[in-house]
Amino acid sequence: MPDSPEKILSDINATRPILEQIANKWSVLILCVLCTEPSRFNAIKRRLDPITHKALTEALRRLERNGLIHRRVITSSPVAVEYSITPLGRTLQHPFTALVAWSTAHGSRLAEAQKEYDERVIPV
Repeated sequence: MPDSPEKILSDINATRPILEQIANKWSVLILCVLCTEPSRFNAIKRRLDPITHKALTEALRRLERNGLIHRRVITSSPVAVEYSITPLGRTLQHPFTALVAWSTAHGSRLAEAQKEYDERVIPV
């Protein structure tokens, strides 16, 4: 049986730094991309448009530092870099895929709720 939310939250000081590293929007999406296949920097950037070059670079470095992705330099002309998921990163595939699927399925409901809230709270 999984831990209760109370148990999980009781360990918040241990989990918060980890969640800050892996649970931002770009990390989730990058890992979803790399779970399908290894990809080069520009291929990832195209799939995640409108991510900026800087944001992608920072996210890839953070994911590599945390052992979730592997960076491989390909000695070709010009030199290329390919990123792939590590076994540790692969353990996030199901929860992140579920999160992205949930976002797709329920995004319009969130937009409706935001609109209703704004109309109620912010006078037009």
